[in-house]
Amino acid sequence: MSLNQEITRHIVDEYLPGTPPEELADSYDLLRNGVVSSLQLLRLIAWLGNHYDVPFDELDVTPDDFRSVAAIVELIDRHRRSLGTSSIPVN
Repeated sequence: MSLNQEITRHIVDEYLPGTPPEELADSYDLLRNGVVSSLQLLRLIAWLGNHYDVPFDELDVTPDDFRSVAAIVELIDRHRRSLGTSSIPVN
């Protein structure tokens, strides 16, 4: 499963139960459309950090980095590139 598919699956399972993952467009604005509230954003960040071993407390991130699946994938890819790796272990 790709990074995009894993993140989409998690968001659908946690925040849009009953929605098929293929119905969540990569560019769909999760924050503006109320899929992820501020409290849920903290839970999402914790899951991403634990699942992909990303130290968000050490990174310069903004809410825009979590606005869509595409933005989240780009954030994780940027982190991977900064480490010089193409993959981050999945827990």
